[in-house]
Amino acid sequence: MAEVPKIQSRLEELEMRVYGDGGSRRKIADELIKIQSALGNTASKRERIKILYKKIEDIIKYLDPQYMDRIVIPDAMKLEFILAEEQFILNQAALLEQAKSLQPFLDSEHIKAVSGHAAKLQTLSQIHIQQQDKSEEITAETKKLLEDYNKTILLLSKQFVQWDEMLTQLEAVKGVLRTAE
Repeated sequence: MAEVPKIQSRLEELEMRVYGDGGSRRKIADELIKIQSALGNTASKRERIKILYKKIEDIIKYLDPQYMDRIVIPDAMKLEFILAEEQFILNQAALLEQAKSLQPFLDSEHIKAVSGHAAKLQTLSQIHIQQQDKSEEITAETKKLLEDYNKTILLLSKQFVQWDEMLTQLEAVKGVLRTAE
């Protein structure tokens, strides 16, 4: 912060050296006007410079980006372009009219009060994000529980199948023993 006054004082010092006091500035402006008029007088005496000044207007005209369009594309063709885009232009005009008719809604007190509700909306957004995170956690936990349940049911099913096979074998052995007696 202390550098700002130093810079301003340095700038003022440099301006004084370059321009001097206020009267010097006027002298410089007067000298520039004299130089400009001298150059103008010199230029008016030379034929080549006169011709160049006359050609500057032509050069500016040739440098205009629309110059080629004016030369190459006749007015009838431009009219055809406009007529070809007539439907697009009419659609755009209709949209502009619609936007203009909706302007009162944009200027309504409800829209103007939106900035006052921004804090509430931000709070609700944070709550929503927290709820989404919690929902994802619950979903992941539920998925894990379902996977564990499916594994348990699969293991129980395998165990029941094994017991069924063992029981079938035992019944077969018992049936053989009864027939042998």
